[in-house]
Amino acid sequence: MGHLSVVFHHIDVGNTAFMLLCTSLVMLMTPGLAFFYGGLVSRKGVLTIMFQSFVSMGWTAILWIFVGYSLCFGPTINGIIGDPIYYIFLNHVQPSTMYTGNSGGIPLIVHIGYQMMFAVITPALITGAFANRVTFRAYLIFLTLWILFVYCPFVHMVWSPSGLFAKWGVLDFAGGIVVHATAGFAALAAALYVGKRVVKTGGNHSIPFIALGAGLLWFGWYGFNAGSELQVNTVTVSAFLATDIAAACAAVTWLTIEYLHTRKPKLVGFLTGSIAGLATITPAAGYVSLQAAALIGILASMVCYFTVNLMRKYLDDALDVFGVHGMGGVTGSILLGVFATQLWNPQGTSGLLDGNVNFFFKQIVVVVFASVWSFVVTYGILWFIDKFTPVRVKREYELTGIDEELLGENAYPTENRRNQKSRS
Repeated sequence: MGHLSVVFHHIDVGNTAFMLLCTSLVMLMTPGLAFFYGGLVSRKGVLTIMFQSFVSMGWTAILWIFVGYSLCFGPTINGIIGDPIYYIFLNHVQPSTMYTGNSGGIPLIVHIGYQMMFAVITPALITGAFANRVTFRAYLIFLTLWILFVYCPFVHMVWSPSGLFAKWGVLDFAGGIVVHATAGFAALAAALYVGKRVVKTGGNHSIPFIALGAGLLWFGWYGFNAGSELQVNTVTVSAFLATDIAAACAAVTWLTIEYLHTRKPKLVGFLTGSIAGLATITPAAGYVSLQAAALIGILASMVCYFTVNLMRKYLDDALDVFGVHGMGGVTGSILLGVFATQLWNPQGTSGLLDGNVNFFFKQIVVVVFASVWSFVVTYGILWFIDKFTPVRVKREYELTGIDEELLGENAYPTENRRNQKSRS
């Protein structure tokens, strides 16, 4: 007992418990994403898209403990990437090792777990762009290379205290740049590389799935954003409420815009708007006022709605990943440069409205750099994979059903047997 009292003496129990809860909430977002995407795709491809989200919970976690955390938060190499050896297989991590990034008093293993959940969901976001078109083997290779060459460098540069952009003064509270901009522009590159679907579905496979997934995502997002303060204080609380306000304002704005276009209130539109608002407030949640959060939510749906409709004319980003997450992350990161105020976060900075032109400029520069890097490297990764194993599934598989052909499983086997009998 004496040893234990020494080991755990400096732990802040409240902050540690809160961060374990937030870690669980962010973990829940990936199954939520699986249901959200699963509802949007065709019945013949629901298992594949859901599997792509769930498999990230396994494979990305293994990558994370092996080398991912070290690349993200290990001792810096020129401010660009962490030392891959330092935390390899969680070397140098003991129960008594404390996280030193702030004064929250949480063990390092809590920070490792929390950040792992971010790493799990980020590449899973991209899968919506190439839904029903990519082989499972190619996806696993893509998942690995994208984490190593896109996600980890930007986590280090933006979130590590010794990172290049962090030292420059760039802010990203919970992942507008690191998560949504990188995933969104990766989705754009993937949709361009893989090409259009042979047959576009005539509608959503299951709107209740979409609603369930959106509800889980919205719920989990409190851990995503409020938890990014890594302790409980007034910033944690304001980030929590800013998250909900932005989501609500964005959902109602999307509903209104779509109603004006179609003269019908649509549940899928409302839910999509909420996700756009959540993605857009993510980089700003802990740095802006609640009033600014409301405005960011409104602007989120205006930007994302029109981007989605524009993209649908020219590109087959199947589940609107670029329009919602990519443009949401970019918009929110730039609006952070406008609305940031030290009144709401003394550890933050002032934005354009408070006269800080330099910070606004820095946000734009890094957003553009991250977006271009992610687009180019993603396209290159897919090109590289294609040299060794086909990225796109056979065209006939898209017609007969990708779940049956790739997985040998079926979401609705009884229904499919009935359809086969009726055709015979």
